[in-house]
Amino acid sequence: MSMIENKGLLKTWKDDRGFGFIKPEDGSDDIFIHISALKTSVRRPYRGDTIFYQVEQGDEGKSKAVNARIDGVETHVENEGSNKWVWIIVSLLGLISAGAIAFFGMMQF
Repeated sequence: MSMIENKGLLKTWKDDRGFGFIKPEDGSDDIFIHISALKTSVRRPYRGDTIFYQVEQGDEGKSKAVNARIDGVETHVENEGSNKWVWIIVSLLGLISAGAIAFFGMMQF
């Protein structure tokens, strides 16, 4: 099932708590948004930002924004699996280098 993308203005934002409310463009009731809905954004939102989002029923039947993005702000798609392999390879190369330095350092004495 395809969800409809909505547009609204970020009416309030509590950066220290990571949430705020969007005033939908269609004039309907304000929508709760949590920072986790903006996980692909390269920056945190500011009050007054235009937000594109989808609506989902949260706990207790309240509507919340999901899959949100800030208009005009870059997004990134992080492939968590590939990052894991990069760290494993870098760690292994570090261990091999440390072992080689220790081995060749001992051979000189």
